Amino acid sequence: MRLRINISSAFMLSTVVLLCALQAAPTATRAAAGEGGPKARRTLTPDDLYRVQDISDPQVSPDGAWVAYVLTSSDRESDEARSAIWMVSWDGTQRVALTSPAEGTGKPKWSPDGRYLAFAAMPAGSDKTQLMLFDRRGGNASQLTSAVGDVGEYSWSPDGKRVVFVLEKSDSSPTPKPIVIDALQFKQDADGYISQGSGRHLYLIDVAGKHAEALTGDPRYSDDLPAFSPDGRRIAFIRTSGRVPDPDGREDIDVIDAAVGATAHTIARPFAPNAQKIAWSPNGALLAYLQGDELKYYSYMQDHLVLVPVSGGQPRLLAEKLDRQITSYAFAADSGSITASVEDDATAYPVRIDLAKGDVTRELAAGPFVISELSRSAGHTAALQTNDGALAEVYALEGGRLRKLTAHNESFLSELQLGTVEETRFKNKDGDEIHGLIVKPPNYVPGRKYPTVLWIHGGPNGADQHSLSLDGYLFEPQMFAAKGFVVLRVNYRGGGGRGLAFAKTIFADWGHKEVVDLLAGVDHLVADGLADPERLAIGGWSYGGILTDYTIASDTRFKVAISGAGSANQTATYGSDQYVLQYNNELGPPWKDTPLWLKVSYPFFHADRIHTPTLFLGGEKDFNVPVVGGEQMYQALRTLNVPAQLVVYPGQHHVFTRPSFVKDLAERTSAWLDRYIPPAP
Repeated sequence: MRLRINISSAFMLSTVVLLCALQAAPTATRAAAGEGGPKARRTLTPDDLYRVQDISDPQVSPDGAWVAYVLTSSDRESDEARSAIWMVSWDGTQRVALTSPAEGTGKPKWSPDGRYLAFAAMPAGSDKTQLMLFDRRGGNASQLTSAVGDVGEYSWSPDGKRVVFVLEKSDSSPTPKPIVIDALQFKQDADGYISQGSGRHLYLIDVAGKHAEALTGDPRYSDDLPAFSPDGRRIAFIRTSGRVPDPDGREDIDVIDAAVGATAHTIARPFAPNAQKIAWSPNGALLAYLQGDELKYYSYMQDHLVLVPVSGGQPRLLAEKLDRQITSYAFAADSGSITASVEDDATAYPVRIDLAKGDVTRELAAGPFVISELSRSAGHTAALQTNDGALAEVYALEGGRLRKLTAHNESFLSELQLGTVEETRFKNKDGDEIHGLIVKPPNYVPGRKYPTVLWIHGGPNGADQHSLSLDGYLFEPQMFAAKGFVVLRVNYRGGGGRGLAFAKTIFADWGHKEVVDLLAGVDHLVADGLADPERLAIGGWSYGGILTDYTIASDTRFKVAISGAGSANQTATYGSDQYVLQYNNELGPPWKDTPLWLKVSYPFFHADRIHTPTLFLGGEKDFNVPVVGGEQMYQALRTLNVPAQLVVYPGQHHVFTRPSFVKDLAERTSAWLDRYIPPAP
């Protein structure tokens, strides 16, 4: 609901310089510690945001010798997130920065012959994203496309001579025009309003001549996620009537000949899941894609793998008995199996799925970690791994083991003393077993009662996992633990990682069973003598903010609350956010079942039950959970003389991107807690 090569002499020189700097850093750290032993570790601070380096999108080269990836950091001076393309050798001995950090750089993909590495970036003097090319033989990156709009997803032809890309044309007129809307869903966070003629279409470009031609262009449709077939003759893609799923929640998966003037035909029409990915089997016989459940369970979909014969035939659900969500996947070279990342009860691990039998085999023993973003080539598999004490880094997955390839955050994290993370299980009053995580302060003393923050994950179809990062922000649980709080993270009913039945439990019954689970977790910590019942706080972002509103309207035990990007008057969200498909199919329109809408809006219509001082936070341009949700609750509490504060962040969407604002969130939430639960001496 609501959250790989031979390098030229020029490259070799930059590699040597970079490696000298990387290898010198640990020596400098040891020297700074002195001969008396290692430097004392410190606790986390909001300013540490500027030290975090976020890794994403690993891509194994065709020969398996390198892994390209995106490295994103926060630039304090420009107050922007800046990204660069890097690569690491398969043996982990060389790390090379291929570009300087810049806004909007990303999407690295190797040409099939390994000669080029393409990526997306904004060329100097342009505000449009274009495709750039690195030639492995040396030289600077060259600009491949010169499109009038932003270039999005793309795919190489197998011979490396052509690229198919998505182009979204934008209005270049200096005079604003009216936004004409005729779609059922007309909002999408970060994209803005979805108006007439705002679709995406496919273009083919010749790499040598840099000549681009439109492959699709029907103004009735929007096309995305193109993928060349292994023989180079066809292109698969998704097609919708707008930039979002169609009014029935579905999207077409089409195939078109890779020739201008060709006509597309549909081979499947699945329910759109959380994040679609389509892929050809290496033998070209099958297309794999992700599919969710019935439309009425829009917010509780688990992404399952489906195979469809390209030549015609019925789609087949793969690993039908795997009652867990798949987040990424990659075919084996022989087209006989798929390696996929599976979310399971606060973890995510890789599995091998046999295409013929559907058998599922774990490729790693279960552990307190999260594996994501798989990439496979030349018999090598790379992935990202993060855990309770480490930010995401690139790893090699081989022989049932993980081997670390990058260590961008290792030095920074070695300075910190983080709180320990433990799993917890308890029964709610309905007799269900609920799971969660407890983060203890770095200086935790057994037997002492601690002020406790109940920090609630979003979704609801998300889950708290064994991962240091959280929802793109600066690991809030560890930030609160550094202040001396115990942090409770409950994987309540409605969330992911426990199967579809667990997720669907809260269907059309928001703010009821989740609150029961959250309060049961708090009761459990109080009974264990860990949580001080007189010093309890609550908070969360997105559906976590919504559940904060529900909980403080149900129970008065909390001394302070933080409701980020939340809502309480759900009748006001209809038509003002991006979830009309969910509302129409789960609750029905407000005029059809008004009592149900009032029931799920009880924090607003019973705001007089709330006595908890609450900080409301939101982004000015958030179309996911518009800031009006916080504004209404703030106004209600101020009317009732309950202490409240509203903070609106200009220009920000649901997930904040301005580093100074992310730091401000950490500082502001910390100060709000201190106001009502002062730190112990």
